[in-house]
Amino acid sequence: MNIFRLTGDLSHLAAIVILLLKIWKTRSCAGISGKSQLLFALVFTTRYLDLFTSFISLYNTSMKLIYIACSYATVYLIYMKFKATYDGNHDTFRVEFLVVPVGGLSFLVNHDFSPLEVSLRGHV
Repeated sequence: MNIFRLTGDLSHLAAIVILLLKIWKTRSCAGISGKSQLLFALVFTTRYLDLFTSFISLYNTSMKLIYIACSYATVYLIYMKFKATYDGNHDTFRVEFLVVPVGGLSFLVNHDFSPLEVSLRGHV
């Protein structure tokens, strides 16, 4: 663990917490891209699948679980709790133009052709 890793992790966590607090305090998710938040949840889920196969440290495991939980909490707030304030008409990003090529590339660029390796290398 070095100071740069710690600073990066904590600033990333602060940004996520600020977003969650903003949504909760204003009781609105106006201006937030739900599709981007779904992609974050997909990235964290696939990137951190190694939680089931290897243990590095309590800090590492905790941060991975926190990132996953916060990303799904954000998705829940946008698509369930405050869905009336989410305007899908303005969220025009075409997710399939990103997910499909990355999914295809994950089968071509990997070290070992195993499901865990393909999903870890295939994160968006």
